[in-house]
Amino acid sequence: MTAPHGTSTSPFKQPRAVWAVAFACVISFMGIGLVDPILPSLADSLHATPSQVSLLFTSYLVVTAVAMLVVGWVSSRIGAKRTLVVGLALIVVFAALAGTSGSIGGIVGFRAGWGLGNALFIATSLAVIVASASGGFGGAIILYETALGIGIAVGPLLGGELGSISWRGPFFGVAVLMAIALIATLAFVPALPKPERRTSLSAPLKALRHRGLLTMGIMALLYNWGFFTMLGYAPYPMKLDAHQLGLVFTGWGVLVAAFSVFVAPRLQARFGTAPVLYANMVGLGIVMTVIAVGVDTPAAVIVAVIVSGAFIGINNTLTTQAVMLVSPVERSVASSTYGFVRFIGGGLAPFVAGKLAEATDLSVPFYLGGASFILAIFVLASGHKLVSAAENKEAHGETVRPTLERIGAVPAPGYRPVVVAVGATGDPDRIVDAAAAVARETGSALEVVHVRETAVIEEQAVDTEDADHARAAVLAHLDRLAAHGITATGQVLTSVGDHAAAGRVLAQYAADVEAHTIAVGRSPRGAVAQFTDGSFTAALTHAAACNVVLVEPGRTPHRLTAASLEELRTKSA
Repeated sequence: MTAPHGTSTSPFKQPRAVWAVAFACVISFMGIGLVDPILPSLADSLHATPSQVSLLFTSYLVVTAVAMLVVGWVSSRIGAKRTLVVGLALIVVFAALAGTSGSIGGIVGFRAGWGLGNALFIATSLAVIVASASGGFGGAIILYETALGIGIAVGPLLGGELGSISWRGPFFGVAVLMAIALIATLAFVPALPKPERRTSLSAPLKALRHRGLLTMGIMALLYNWGFFTMLGYAPYPMKLDAHQLGLVFTGWGVLVAAFSVFVAPRLQARFGTAPVLYANMVGLGIVMTVIAVGVDTPAAVIVAVIVSGAFIGINNTLTTQAVMLVSPVERSVASSTYGFVRFIGGGLAPFVAGKLAEATDLSVPFYLGGASFILAIFVLASGHKLVSAAENKEAHGETVRPTLERIGAVPAPGYRPVVVAVGATGDPDRIVDAAAAVARETGSALEVVHVRETAVIEEQAVDTEDADHARAAVLAHLDRLAAHGITATGQVLTSVGDHAAAGRVLAQYAADVEAHTIAVGRSPRGAVAQFTDGSFTAALTHAAACNVVLVEPGRTPHRLTAASLEELRTKSA
């Protein structure tokens, strides 16, 4: 969490290690979009049926799914960098071999090896970027999100351009670009420490015993069934060449990226995770029905596919956040388990769709895909209470995923503290000192809240700070204050998702304890970064029911009274 502390730094001022991995992420996110425009021409050139071509998805995604069960075991033993390098090397080798193949069976087999490399890469790329970042991880995450958006949007365009020359072009293109990324990673990414605890082979499967994770996994399986049915078979009824298909899926990719980063967090904050997912699944079901009904009308299919990008972008972000909210296991294990279940659905769907299309009609797979989206609603509804309770951090009287963890002494009942929010980087001591001065002036207790964020991007989630480190940071603040004769209490606020959500949680906590004042640093992330996932500081001040003190290095703290904040909210409304 970068919002409550620090000075402003550009997200693009990063070490070469971060740029090397970000470049690899762009190529990785191009992935499926790069291949999609060449599906019809591939079938024509190799005299293969659509169902045979669909095995490119099946072998790739099923192997990725199974590999997700072991990537945690591998990474915790050889380290994140080595895992990343092995993954990149496998992608380079098997993408190149797929380009040299002369049969659909050969390409399908090489895509399986590509899927193994992809699993190793996606399981560690975000963690490596965060670990390699300087000046706070917030900028690195913005860079990662930028890489995601560029990859999803540009992948189909590049695939269409290369595919218009030859169906082999996209495969060789991936191999060359990933080889560059591999060399850069070897040259610039430093050796990273191995995790303190090793992940067992059985951990991801054991995690499915938790109802919340199993429910969200099955929902994601159904969602991916519909999604990959569309991705694998929509190119055929469009009746376009590779270049034109590339343009269509570029429009689709732009909406995926934009709605994932800009729209999903705001809908979640406004309506909640489950309601947005319900509406989103209905929207996807309608889109698939439009494709099925208009399967003989290329224009209808084209428009429906592009529009689906908006729903897919929202779903990718919120489903992963929901998984992290309800999962009582480590983030890496939850990500592996979730990846395994969802990729199984994505891998099987195109193959089944092909068989159905051959046996019946091309519209039938799309009707089935639409039905899978609607069925996903009922699966999510069966776990609705779990998701809602996780968002509210309480279920059946027990903590699901603690938002606030008490560190050190428990305050006396009825205290009205000055609450100060700080993070791991920047100048947290200055903010704490400013809050201590306010506490002395008002005769209030002081409570230090250290903000610890879990970044969620697409199917990946990573804790940007170790839990023990966050607890130690709180204790260090308390010890420093005690040395100056100031008694204080402390907590760790763990946030899953966007910055603004954490700001609202802290504002609610301050209201619950009837805090006298909240002290927080001005947001250092800049207008673009704040627009993507919200500003901690802006959300906090908008929701706060008490006085707020904004601390900025080199300037006199700016005080906002509860009355002035209410007046601002009234005007903005």
